[in-house]
Amino acid sequence: MGLFDQLSGVLKQYANSSASGQINENVNDHFDQVAQAVPSSSLADGLAAAFRSNSTPGFGQMLGGLFNQSNGDQKAGILNQLVASAAPGALSQLAGGGGLAALLGGGVSRLTSEQAQSVSPDLVQQLATHAEKNDPSLIDKASAFYSQHPALVKTLGGAALTIAMAKMAEKHNA
Repeated sequence: MGLFDQLSGVLKQYANSSASGQINENVNDHFDQVAQAVPSSSLADGLAAAFRSNSTPGFGQMLGGLFNQSNGDQKAGILNQLVASAAPGALSQLAGGGGLAALLGGGVSRLTSEQAQSVSPDLVQQLATHAEKNDPSLIDKASAFYSQHPALVKTLGGAALTIAMAKMAEKHNA
């Protein structure tokens, strides 16, 4: 049995799971298997489905959680995407956003990993929620970014992973 056949068997278990709301007790292990074998675009599609689902917390909350678990480079990468997607002047409207605006002052357009470490997950949650309203494609951008970090994606929990797996199963069977 080849890798494709093994993945097909794993993905079949998730084909209808997002509709049922049931979480497979092996979802973490299955996600590891599938994430290593599928293209990052498939993983990004699955993650975007989890971000958009009514069965998971809101996008901002999920992104804040991922940010909290990220290393400095990952924090800087997602923050720079969020800032680029936010409406002009948005940072000054957010509680704590003035500190982030100050980091970006003086012509600086990108945060470093060191600067990103000083940003709170709560601010990221607010910024993500605000930026998504300004740029609906932000979910797809964030999904593509985090598809490069599948171990981090696992911190979202069983419901999000089940939805992601269901989306990848749907794409695999298409």
